Amino acid sequence: MSLADAVAHLSPERWETANRLLIRKALAEFAHERLLTPQADGDAYVVRSDDGRTRYRFTAVRRALDHWQIDAGSVSRHRDDTELPLSAMDFFIELRQSLGLSDEILPVYLEEISSTLSSTCYKLAKPRMPVAELARGGFQAIETGMTEGHPCFVANNGRLGFGIHEYRSYAPETANPVRLVWLAAHRSRAAFTAGAGIEYESFVRQELGEETVERFDGVLRDKGLDPADHLLIPVHPWQWWNKLTVTFAAEVARGHLVCLGEGDDEYLAQQSIRTFFNRSHPEKHYVKTALSVLNMGFMRGLSAAYMEATPAINDWLAQLIDSDPVLKSTGLSIIRERAAVGYRHLEYEAATDRHSPYRKMLAALWRESPVPSLREGESLATMASLLHVDHDGASLAGALIERSGLTPREWLRQYLRAYYTPLLHSFYAYDLAYMPHGENVILVLKDGVVRRAIYKDIAEEIVVMDADAALPPEVRRVRAEVPEDMKLLSIFTDVFDCFFRFLASILAEEDILAEDAFWGTVAEVTREYQESAPELTDRFRQYDMFAPEFALSCLNRLQLRDNRQMVDLADPSGALQLVGNLRNPLAGL
Repeated sequence: MSLADAVAHLSPERWETANRLLIRKALAEFAHERLLTPQADGDAYVVRSDDGRTRYRFTAVRRALDHWQIDAGSVSRHRDDTELPLSAMDFFIELRQSLGLSDEILPVYLEEISSTLSSTCYKLAKPRMPVAELARGGFQAIETGMTEGHPCFVANNGRLGFGIHEYRSYAPETANPVRLVWLAAHRSRAAFTAGAGIEYESFVRQELGEETVERFDGVLRDKGLDPADHLLIPVHPWQWWNKLTVTFAAEVARGHLVCLGEGDDEYLAQQSIRTFFNRSHPEKHYVKTALSVLNMGFMRGLSAAYMEATPAINDWLAQLIDSDPVLKSTGLSIIRERAAVGYRHLEYEAATDRHSPYRKMLAALWRESPVPSLREGESLATMASLLHVDHDGASLAGALIERSGLTPREWLRQYLRAYYTPLLHSFYAYDLAYMPHGENVILVLKDGVVRRAIYKDIAEEIVVMDADAALPPEVRRVRAEVPEDMKLLSIFTDVFDCFFRFLASILAEEDILAEDAFWGTVAEVTREYQESAPELTDRFRQYDMFAPEFALSCLNRLQLRDNRQMVDLADPSGALQLVGNLRNPLAGL
């Protein structure tokens, strides 16, 4: 690829479209988070810049949960009596005070916006795939076919650290196969932990194959080193070239780390960027790697210390699900993080606290593949795909409903029983919450119908909100003290506001299912679950799913305040940005 070809997707037309789409989303989400207050202007709305001179005018439908469904084509920008072209970079500069962007954060945030716009241009340049075709595509065709990213965050494709060549090599939407780099780490600095029944040597040989392990052992022997003294660690190629060769230079020079070369299997990057699906052998484990790239409010590293407890936490949750008849009846499963390996750089540990990105540069974990669990006629899709809309404005959710032959309401009911009912029961029975956004859930489909749900990203995301819960010592890390009035936000915010709000709007916009019918079905399934568990009646009263309102928790406000670490990992609930309340769409139903 030539130097010019690398940026061929950055055409004036695509850039203009990308800016229009991003400004539409910014207006909608910042109005939702009450950073901006659109004023009615005839049949439209207007948002003014900080100095009052520039106006953004648009039409919108106001929906439940204070959702602004803005027509992208209606957005225009005016200064005095002149219409100006739409520019996302100018938008954030003109509204920096309203958005609370500090002098320190603004330029970094603008870089994330520029990267997000560039990735949108790349997606616009891809061959168009109608949702009816995508709905029949395979698991990875759907995974790599997503165009939007996180529905709430405006700067959701930052990936600061990737150049254009690396973007084309490693971004999930480019769907380029990747071979992982493998390092041998001396056992004095590295640790391998695994779930029940897994032993290091046999696990590594199963994942890599005998031939590759023998080849890597040969590299070590040629250097006069004993393979038995080392652990193998998979590494993202970007991390090797850009971080470990420099930041870990001493470890390489001293022989604590030995580069063995690339593995033989080809992987595809998933939407989370640092997690890889094995394309050569889909039944083998995903590999999640450390990646020191800034994306959506965090440096996406992996903590070696955190990795030690990961398999035990996954085994504990899998056992809980397997022993609970309600969770089993929904078909819920998790894909366990079965093994993990981490490397400790002693000097950086001495120089930093436990949350530092310098402690998260070299670790990996292996997560089960969902492929072997499929039954006859079943297929997989990331739940994020339910919010995907193609170039003609048609949704993948609508295509699945049409394919299923069910009424929209019955299709939704099946989906809710698979995805939402397990969240309710986990909360009410165990004070257990997940991070169940679209990228963290895989749906099992048959003929377009959701049959069951698979949760993932367990050890870093689940929380037990009962301070007195009896947990095994190695699992106690997931216990957290959460104020009583904030516990139910694990469903109201993460499920209602950050996912259902968008799905309901998409289905209503296409005239597939009216909003009242959508939330009425959510209420039905909620009551259906509650009636099936009378022993939890007191809990249902204490934490009322039908309460009149709930606190508005704002994600973009977190990122706008600190886009390098938007949540203090030592106190995640204390970091929340709560701004007033939202009317609960289940109230009165």
